[in-house]
Amino acid sequence: MSVPKKMALLVGCTYSGYPGELYGCHNDVLGMRELLIARFGFKLKHVELLMDRPGSSVMPTGANIKSALNKMVDQAKKGDVLFFHFSGHGTLIKPPYAPKTEEVIVPCDNNLITSEDFRQLVNRVPKGATFTILSDSCNSGGLIDKETEQIGPCATPDDAISKLRPTRMIPFESILQYFTTLTGKMSKDIGTHLVEVFGDDAGIMFRPHDPINKTLEADEGILLSGCQKNEYSCELTEKDVSKPCGAFTYAVQMVFKENPAGRNLSNREVVIKARNIMKLMPDDIENEQHPCLYCSDQNADAPFLGVINDA
Repeated sequence: MSVPKKMALLVGCTYSGYPGELYGCHNDVLGMRELLIARFGFKLKHVELLMDRPGSSVMPTGANIKSALNKMVDQAKKGDVLFFHFSGHGTLIKPPYAPKTEEVIVPCDNNLITSEDFRQLVNRVPKGATFTILSDSCNSGGLIDKETEQIGPCATPDDAISKLRPTRMIPFESILQYFTTLTGKMSKDIGTHLVEVFGDDAGIMFRPHDPINKTLEADEGILLSGCQKNEYSCELTEKDVSKPCGAFTYAVQMVFKENPAGRNLSNREVVIKARNIMKLMPDDIENEQHPCLYCSDQNADAPFLGVINDA
C-alpha cells in the first residue's frame, strides 16, 4: 500500500522592472516552504518553487504554472495532500460572453489563469485527496469557480481601498492595453488576445470550443483567499515587518507560530485566526482586507493540510 504524499507548488511573481512591481512575493513562498517542511512534514523534493527572479531555470509563466499543477494532480492518489500557494497580482476580467466578472491570477507573462481553470483542476482531484489553494492576490475571493463559501465577504465600500500601500492588483485595462499593443488587434475581448499570443496554453475560459467539465459534485478543493472578490490584498513593507511580504501570508505564518505544533487547526480556524491577526495590522489593512474560505462543509472543519479519512 502506497504511503500518502504531500506535494506543493509555491509561486511568487514580483514582475521586476514592470509597472506594478511587487517586493514581498518571493519572501512569501520561501517562508511558506519553511513552514510546510518544519510544521507539516512536506519533503523538500516534493515542494516546487517557481519565482520570476533572474537566473530562474523555469519562470512562473501561465503555461508553466498550469503544467506543474496538472502534473501534481495527475500524480495524486487517495490520501495525498496537494497545496498551491500563489503570491502575485490578481484582477477581475469581464469576458463579453460571461454574465459576471471572473477572478484570475496574473503569471509573470500575463497569461491569465482563471477561476474556471482552477475548477477543472479541482474536478480531477481523486476522492480522498485534498487540494488546498492559498492565493495572496487581489480579487482572490471565489478563485475556484462555484466553490461553496464558508467564510465570506464583509461589507467594504468600494471606495475604501487604500491608494498608499502597495497592493497585489493590476488593473484589467492595463493588461488589455498590453495585449492590444502586442497583437495589434483593437478587440476589447481579452480572450482574443490571449489565444492569439498563447494558443492552446491560454486559459480554458478563452477557448470556447474546448470541452469544459462544469460538474459540481462534492469536491476536494479548498481555497483560502487573501481577500474577498472586491478587495485588494496588501503588502507589508519594511516599515511594518523585517522584510516585505504579503499581509495574508504573514498572518497565516503567524497563526502557526502562535499555536503549538501538536494541535491541528481546521481550515476554518486558520482563516478566522488570520483575520484576527490582520485586525492588529495598520488600519488600511484591517479595514480593507478580509480573507475568505471556500470549500465543502466537511473540508471547512478538516485539519489544514491534513488527510481526510473516509467515513
